[in-house]
Amino acid sequence: MKDVMGIIYTGENDARLRELTVTRAIAAMPVAGRYRVIDFLVSSMVNGGMKNIGVITQKNYHSLMDHLGSGKEWDLHGKNEGLHILPPFLTRENVGVYPGLLDALRSNSNFLVRSKQEYVVLSNSTIIYNAHLDELIRYYKDTGADITLLYTKDPSMKRDEYGTYLSLDKSGNVIDLEVQPTHPAYDNTYMEVLVTKRELLRELVDKAVSHGQHSLDRDILLRLVQDKSAKINAYEYKGKSWQIDSVQSYFRFNMDILDPKMRKGLFRDDLPVFTKVRDEMPAYYGVNSHSINSLVADGCQIDGIVENSVLFRGVKIAAGAHVKNCIIMQDGQVHDGAYIENCILDKQSVIKRNARLIGPEAYPIVIGKDVVI
Repeated sequence: MKDVMGIIYTGENDARLRELTVTRAIAAMPVAGRYRVIDFLVSSMVNGGMKNIGVITQKNYHSLMDHLGSGKEWDLHGKNEGLHILPPFLTRENVGVYPGLLDALRSNSNFLVRSKQEYVVLSNSTIIYNAHLDELIRYYKDTGADITLLYTKDPSMKRDEYGTYLSLDKSGNVIDLEVQPTHPAYDNTYMEVLVTKRELLRELVDKAVSHGQHSLDRDILLRLVQDKSAKINAYEYKGKSWQIDSVQSYFRFNMDILDPKMRKGLFRDDLPVFTKVRDEMPAYYGVNSHSINSLVADGCQIDGIVENSVLFRGVKIAAGAHVKNCIIMQDGQVHDGAYIENCILDKQSVIKRNARLIGPEAYPIVIGKDVVI
């Protein structure tokens, strides 16, 4: 797949994730103990044979740049190609916020022009999946389509007033789209991943932006389907996927990963997920500690009780502390006698001695970065 390049757009709407995205993009959200959301997207592209990948950033991209670095963990640190981080070009008119994906692509058109690959896989960054993208590309080439979309029938991916949904004929061709419907009528959820020719994408973007259009789904895909001016078909992704678009969906994903079957389905032997490597000491478990069905990263120190929780690197749980159904990010601390349940603690958060925090499972409590309670 040397004739295929990848583009990941990380300028999504993150308002529903509240404190968790004040200082980071959704793509940089820590998940599953030691990973970030973008790890799954970049790894899928690398596993699909792509060696030229551009990451379009918008705001709050410092954390993302720090995590991706030179791209060596994904073997994307070559001289000519590799991983390219594309921050916004700031001017008096452009303050770093793209109105839509089309504007982001137009602003980074030089990257498309300089790239030599014939095909491009374009992805958003709010959905976690682990797909054989080489099979998607092969399907696109074999069917002779102008654009092929990746979709899933997973009902948990459907959202009211959010997302794009496809109606397909028996041959897999797209015959209608719903963009952000009040109640989705179609069962096929577009996963915001498509493959097309690089030159065709450039042409469509230039034409749309020159007419004041911003949305790829509404202004390009929907118009092409309605006008029947291009052949657009869809390829079904049959694995499990998660939409990270709210505190609840973020919490649910991390709790799902505690299930061995879910974890094995996402972290597959034939599709490894790469991430930034940190050399840490192994997790330490005290004599009286107790850990049940939890993911505990390296560098943690567990002296209390940890139950159905995800602990990132460097977390400290003191003796007498009880953590249940929680997500604790890097270097978080829970002191002696504290009890927390259904909580999300951002980096360097501290729960002081004998504190009690119990949130409802459907709406977990979020503690911001560096907050002491």
